Amino acid sequence: MKPIEPDQVREIAVGFMTSRVLLTAVELDLFTLIGNGSRTSLDVARDASCDPRGTDRLLNQLVVMGFLSKQDGRFANTPLAAQCLVRGSAGFLGNLAHTAHLWHSWSTLTDAVRKGGSVAWKPGAVAPEGRQAFIAAMHHGATRQAEEVVARLPLTGVRSVLDVGAGSAGWSAAFVRAGVPRVTAFDLPEILTLTQGYIDRAGLSGSIDTAPGDYLTGNLPAGYDLVFMSSILHINSPDENRSLVCAGARSLNPGGLLVVREFLVDQDRTAPPHAVSFALNMLVNTRGGDAYTRGEVSAWMANAGLQDPQHIPFPGAADLLIARKPRT
Repeated sequence: MKPIEPDQVREIAVGFMTSRVLLTAVELDLFTLIGNGSRTSLDVARDASCDPRGTDRLLNQLVVMGFLSKQDGRFANTPLAAQCLVRGSAGFLGNLAHTAHLWHSWSTLTDAVRKGGSVAWKPGAVAPEGRQAFIAAMHHGATRQAEEVVARLPLTGVRSVLDVGAGSAGWSAAFVRAGVPRVTAFDLPEILTLTQGYIDRAGLSGSIDTAPGDYLTGNLPAGYDLVFMSSILHINSPDENRSLVCAGARSLNPGGLLVVREFLVDQDRTAPPHAVSFALNMLVNTRGGDAYTRGEVSAWMANAGLQDPQHIPFPGAADLLIARKPRT
């Protein structure tokens, strides 16, 4: 890693300011309100139900940052903003609403480090809008990566898939499109109400079943050739994951595959950078979650009686760990 220069220290320290500007604009949906035309700050403030002066100063800063242009007192989206930040656009970054929610928990990092765990997490405290933003963010990630990831999996002979913690069923949809005849999306009942909407909008209501439940109870449906766990182990403590992986193994048919997709840190926990940062994200946002090493996940698989572990790296993204249930 390139050493940090002294004049970069303050730049890093004030980086939160530009982040906050963008996230506030996303929360207020200002880019969508501006749309394809040009508008005065007074017009935007009125439609956003915001103060005119505050809106004007925010829009000016968005010009400086390159998200808006300004001419004759009127603001317009730059091509980048029109592509990524206008709701309904083809490249809309739906995950930024969830990032805005993360701002509040990350502001508690100092106290989380002192405590050794989240001070923001509370059981049952996620508001419906936060839940929707989280699932939208997970869906954004799944739709960008699912087909490539599923194409790397050994699906020969796989006739059924259980997608644990399915969220938007973005991964379930990828398995359907890969030709798997039976796919089940498993998640909490309150999540499945959102899941079904994503399934219906994808035109897959006849191809993906849903099953309600809590994966931490160990009661997963059984009889599957492949159990898929994407981005759920990092939410849990090591003991919870040990039990969860055992539950996944019990759900498998003989010879079936457990596939874990996770941000894995190296043994020294200093690389890769995105996984190291993700460990802090779990510290401030979960009761006992973390970014885990390949060795830790492999040990849970071995403890569950799974064999022949295989690691498939995806540089800059989450890796895959695959293990097989014995046939006898």
